[in-house]
Amino acid sequence: MTIQIGDSIPEAPLQRIRDGIETVDTNALFDGRNVVLFAVPGAFTPTCSEKHLPGFVEHFDEFRRKGVEVACMAVNDPFVMQAWAQSQNVPEGLMMLADGNGDFTRALGLELDASAYGMGVRARRFALYAENGVVKLLNVEAPGEFRVSSAEHMLAQLP
Repeated sequence: MTIQIGDSIPEAPLQRIRDGIETVDTNALFDGRNVVLFAVPGAFTPTCSEKHLPGFVEHFDEFRRKGVEVACMAVNDPFVMQAWAQSQNVPEGLMMLADGNGDFTRALGLELDASAYGMGVRARRFALYAENGVVKLLNVEAPGEFRVSSAEHMLAQLP
């Protein structure tokens, strides 16, 4: 079942690289914080690299001024997420999270079968806003679209 507005973020491990690989529990990421989490089908893919991540990089300071943390997630490994962050000049503080096995993506009910493209199971393109681990906004893109999960759209919807 797909996560809905009013639901709590499910608990699952994600990974990121700081001084090595760090496993982060979603409860630790969301509890006591206001967070926009956006997911992309794959690092280094065209729309993700040309529009989705760059929008959040460009508007990162605006989210921070609103007291909102920003996290990007993909069903990729943490090394790919780190390399993508470096290639995109991601600012310090914009979390790049790897859901390598897709466990969190499945717990959200937002998986995408991209095996026809040789990519296996990935995350659907979406953005959500959560306050203290509770989903307040959820924008899931229709297949092949990029509108409602953009940084600009999320900023316009934030309280």
